[in-house]
Amino acid sequence: MKIKPLLLAALLCAALCVPAGAASPGQPPDAGEPAAESAAFTIDLSIVGDCLLATYKGQRYAGSFSEYAASQPSSYFFEKVQHIFSADDFTLVNLENVLTDRPLAEKDKGEGAAYWFKAPAANAEILSENSVEAVSLANNHTGDYGPGGFADTAAALEAAALPYGANDRTVYLEKNGFTIAVICHGLWNEGQASQIVRRIEEASALSDYQMVLYHGGTEGVHQPEPWRVRASRRLADAGAELVLGCHPHVLQPEEVYNGVPIVYSLGNFCYGGNRSPENRTIIYKVLLSVEDGVLTGQTTQIIPCYVYTGSTNNWQPAPITDEAERQQVLDFMRGAAELPF
Repeated sequence: MKIKPLLLAALLCAALCVPAGAASPGQPPDAGEPAAESAAFTIDLSIVGDCLLATYKGQRYAGSFSEYAASQPSSYFFEKVQHIFSADDFTLVNLENVLTDRPLAEKDKGEGAAYWFKAPAANAEILSENSVEAVSLANNHTGDYGPGGFADTAAALEAAALPYGANDRTVYLEKNGFTIAVICHGLWNEGQASQIVRRIEEASALSDYQMVLYHGGTEGVHQPEPWRVRASRRLADAGAELVLGCHPHVLQPEEVYNGVPIVYSLGNFCYGGNRSPENRTIIYKVLLSVEDGVLTGQTTQIIPCYVYTGSTNNWQPAPITDEAERQQVLDFMRGAAELPF
C-alpha cells in the first residue's frame, strides 16, 4: 500500500515534514517516544520533471490542457504511469504553474518573450488523486502572478494535502522513522549553490538523507553548462546524496560523482505549455535500503517515457515500450549517445 503523507511542521528552514502514518499536522513525529523502526526495509521514490497543469494565461480552447482538465477525469493525465506512482512510497514532481481562482494580473517580466501559466485551484487534484506525495514550487513560473498567485498555489496544494517545497521551505518524507529531506531551490547561477549548501547543512540536523531538486539552466540544450556541473558537484560534496535538475525542458544526462547520482535535467513530464514539446522524458526511480535506521544502500533506475502519446500533446505521459527507443534514452542518459531520440 502506498504511504500517504501528513503535513508536519519542522524546526528549521520553514520546513515541512511528511511522516508515514502518525502524528497530527503541526506536531513533531512521535513526541516523547522513539519512532518504531523495522530492522530492514526499503524506501521507493519516483521523481519526474516539469509538470505544467495549465495553459498560457489560463486560456481554454479546443485541444488545450485546460479543455482536457475540464472534460476529462483527473485520472486521465497520469493514467499510463499510475501503476508506477501507486506502487512506490513517494512520488515527487516539479509543478510549474500558478493555481488560482482569482483574476490576478500577470507579473511584469520586462521586454522580450515571456509566458504566464495559471489554472484553477482544482487542478491540484490531478496530483493528489494520482499518487503524487510532494511538489516543488521552486521554479520560475509559480511567481507568474506575483505573491498572491504563489500564495493561492500553496493554499490549493495544502487543501489537497500535498506538501510543497520552495526556496525557503524543505519537505521531509518519513517512513519507519527514517527521514528524507527534499531541498527544492532555484539554481540560476553558480553562486546560488551557496544558499543550497546552507540548506543541506540545516536539513542534515533533521533528516537521515538529503536530496536536492533544483531549477535552473539553459532551455532546450541537452548538455549542462560547465558552471552547473561545478555547482551540482559542490552540492554533492556538501552532503547531498542525490542531486536532480529541472528547467531545460529537455533531458540532460546522469552522472555519478563520488558515489552521488546527479541528473542535470529530468525534462518535461505532463506539460500543458506546449502542443509539441520534445517527446522524451523519464521517471527517475530511487530505492533506498535502510537497516536499523541507517542507510545501507542506494540504487537508481531510469524509466524512459514519452511526454505525450498522441500526434500532438495529449497531456498523457507513458512509458516507452519500443525497445530501440527505450535504449536510445538510456544510452543518452548514461552519456553514450548525443541525443535521447
